[in-house]
Amino acid sequence: MLLVLALGAAIWGLGWIIGLPTRLRWVGIGLLYVAVLGLHLTLPARHPLRLATGESPALWLLLGGAAALALIYGAGVRALKRRALARGNSASDAGTAPGAADVPATGPYAEGEITRYARHIVLRELGGPGQTRLKTARVLVIGAGGLGSPALMYLAAAGVGTIGVIDGDTVDASNLQRQVIHTEARIGMPKVFSAELAMQALNPHVQVRPYHRPLEPEMAPALFADYDLILDGTDNFETRYLVNRVAVAQGKPLVSGALAQWEGQLSVFDPAHGAPCYQCIFPEAPAPGLAPSCAEAGVIAPLPGVIGTMMAMEAIKVIAGTGAPLRGAMLIYDGLYAETRRIGLKPRPDCPVCGGVHEARDG
Repeated sequence: MLLVLALGAAIWGLGWIIGLPTRLRWVGIGLLYVAVLGLHLTLPARHPLRLATGESPALWLLLGGAAALALIYGAGVRALKRRALARGNSASDAGTAPGAADVPATGPYAEGEITRYARHIVLRELGGPGQTRLKTARVLVIGAGGLGSPALMYLAAAGVGTIGVIDGDTVDASNLQRQVIHTEARIGMPKVFSAELAMQALNPHVQVRPYHRPLEPEMAPALFADYDLILDGTDNFETRYLVNRVAVAQGKPLVSGALAQWEGQLSVFDPAHGAPCYQCIFPEAPAPGLAPSCAEAGVIAPLPGVIGTMMAMEAIKVIAGTGAPLRGAMLIYDGLYAETRRIGLKPRPDCPVCGGVHEARDG
C-alpha cells in the first residue's frame, strides 16, 4: 500500500511541477486507483503485485467508497449554495410567512457563508429565504449576563446579521460560573466588549453593536427603533417593564426570559400579533424580597444556558416566520426535577401598556 501512496504522491507532485490543473491531477490519482483495484480483482491471491499493493481489495473498496461519499457531499453543498442564492434573491417577491418580523429577504452572502449555514438551508421550514431573513435581521439583546451569553452566541452562530447588545456591567469572577460568553482573561472588561470578542471569533460575518451603558428611559426609544426584535435577558423588574413599554409602543416582538435558582421561564410578548405583553402577565413588580436576584438566591450553572438558548430559538422562529413561537404562552422549565410546563397566556384588556392595541385590533 505504501507503494501506491508513493506513486500517488509522485503523480500529484509531477503535475504540480509541470503546471497541470488540479482537476487533471485528481484524474491521474483516480486512474491509479482504478488500476490498483483492477489488479486486486483480476490477479490471484498472493500474487506479488497484490502483496505489494495491500493484498486485499477490501481496503481499496472502502477507500473508494469514502472518496465517493466525499465527492457526493461536496456536490450537494455546491447545489445547495446555488439553490439558496437563487431562492434568496427571489424571496422578497414571494413574501414572508404570517407573523414574521418585518425583515427584507434580500442580501448578499460572503464567501463561505453558504457552507457555514448549510445545516440551516437544508431545513424545509427555514431554507434559503429563512436564512436570508436571519442575515438581514437586526436583534437587540438587553443584558450580556446569564441569559444573554448563550442567546448572543447562538444568534451569532445562526447568522443574524446585526446584533446589538447593551449592558453597563463589567466581567466579574462570579459571572464565570454561568456566563459562558466571558473568560477569565477578560475579568474587568465591559461585558458588551467581551461578548463582542466571543461573537466575532465565532462568526466574523455578523455585525455586533456593543453599548456599554445601562438602558435608560430617555434613550430606549431611539435605540429600539433601529432593531426588528428585542430579547430581554435582564434580572430586574424596572428594566423589564421599561423594555416592555418601549417594545409595545414600537410594535416590536419581545422575547423575554427569567431565572430563579433551578427554574426558568420564557415567552414571546407580541401584542401586535395578538399576544399579551409582559405587564399583562405581571401587572406589578413583586414586593421586595419575594423575588430575590440570582446573586441573592443563587442559580445552577447550566440553567441560563437552557433558557437563553430557548430564547435564541424563539427569536429565530419569529424572524424567519416559521414554527409556532411562544406567543400567548409561557414555557416553564424546572431543572431540579427535569419538568417542563407550558401555560397559556391571554391579553388583559385593562393593561395600561397594551390594552389600547388589543382594543384597536378588536375594533
